[in-house]
Amino acid sequence: MNKQDQVMLQFRDLFNKLAWINKGKMEEGLKGCKPSEVHCIECIEKNADSNVTKLAESLYMTKGAISKLTKKLTDRGLIESYQKPENKKEVYFRLTEQGRTIFHIHEELHNGFRMRDQAVFEQVTGEQYDSMLSFIEKYSRHLDGEIKKQGLDIHTSDSSG
Repeated sequence: MNKQDQVMLQFRDLFNKLAWINKGKMEEGLKGCKPSEVHCIECIEKNADSNVTKLAESLYMTKGAISKLTKKLTDRGLIESYQKPENKKEVYFRLTEQGRTIFHIHEELHNGFRMRDQAVFEQVTGEQYDSMLSFIEKYSRHLDGEIKKQGLDIHTSDSSG
């Protein structure tokens, strides 16, 4: 197996391990919330004036999927929509008190995971971090270009498949 295949395999394996080891605590702490719902809540809290387009871009989902997701979160009382006085056309979202509770539980869980894994990260040098971040940035830019080339524009697609 060449190094490129090893890197990709180990990225996937690392992601799967993280998801698996964190899953139990996440499900216990965020009872009844699916990962996509929690990530949408997080995105709304961390980005002012979140609308369907901003959420679709941030979460790599279609506008149609975001519309369904925000409706579900609104119906559950986790988010609410609002409009600005100067722009009655655009609909934005913000968290309700119940949504902020979910957000804070999620943040606390991630802080716990960070503390659990801190011993590994303390051993990484600044140079190693720079190298990893440089690779991730290059790969991300490459994928952005491929997305554009394939016409996979998240902003206009409304299929949620």
